[in-house]
Order: sequence, then C-alpha cells, then structure tokens
Amino acid sequence: MERTILIGVWLLALLLLILTTQRNQIREAFVIFSFKQMLTWLFGLLVAQHKLIEYPVREFPYASRSSFSFEYFIYPAICVVFNLKFPENKGILQKTLWYLFFPTWMTILEVLLEKYTNLIHYITWHWYWTWVTLLMTFFVSRLFYVWFISKQTGGQRSFKRGNDGEL
Repeated sequence: MERTILIGVWLLALLLLILTTQRNQIREAFVIFSFKQMLTWLFGLLVAQHKLIEYPVREFPYASRSSFSFEYFIYPAICVVFNLKFPENKGILQKTLWYLFFPTWMTILEVLLEKYTNLIHYITWHWYWTWVTLLMTFFVSRLFYVWFISKQTGGQRSFKRGNDGEL
C-alpha cells in the first residue's frame, strides 16, 4: 500500500507541476524547486538523523534515513505551485491565507499518513513542528523567489511578462 501511495503522490506532484508551470516559467520553477529542495533535504536529514521522525518505508533505506520522495520531490514540487500561483496582486488577507493554507493541508495529509501508513512515524516529533517548518520554508522560499526575480529584472520586482515570455 505504501509504495502505491508514493507512486500516486509522485504522479500527482508531477501533474501539478505540469499544469501550473507555464512554458515561460520553467526557469523560475527550476529555481524555486532547487531552493526548496535544498531546504527540505537539509531539514529532513537533520530530523531523521536525530531520530525525531522515522520513515519505515523509503526508497533508499541504506543511503538515508530521510524520505527521498517527500524531501527531494514532493515538497519542492508543491513549493513551485505555491510560488508561481501566489496571489501577488491581492490583499494582505488573501496572501496570509495562502501562506496558512499550504502548510495546513500538507500537515493534515502528513498526520493521516503517520496514523494510517508506514510511510512516516513520529518518534518525538509533533504535527505542529511540521506545520511550523513548512510555513517557515514556504516563507523563505518566497523571499528567495522574489529576490531572484528582482535580480533578473534589474532591481524592479515585476511579475508581469512580455509577449516573448521574458520577465
């Protein structure tokens, strides 16, 4: 069952990437993905190595105690969606809700996986640590993305695109 869930989540994350990333946003998606991947891989390794969380079913059991799928692909893919679909031109309420929505639904899914599967097991970890770390990494990834776009546009933060797809 766990392998089926992992394959399904990989396919869903890949589908989300394909459906939400426009052709002219591939470079941006890659930057967001790589940055979030660096953050989640680091946090995931620390949490697993310090035995706060255990991943009984994982892809590379002899290489790492962390979950390759979640830390290396699924969380970064979701972060791409978070950033590329961010409600940039909306009010503070919509932006705040966007920030709260992503870690909330992801934490709920993680808690369900922890309770009903062998994909994750909390040892001394608690759901609120997942929520806080997700919120924090989404926030940091957003700051990095905005900084990256600012550098690409010569200091002007603009998310509008020209006809040729360039920023």
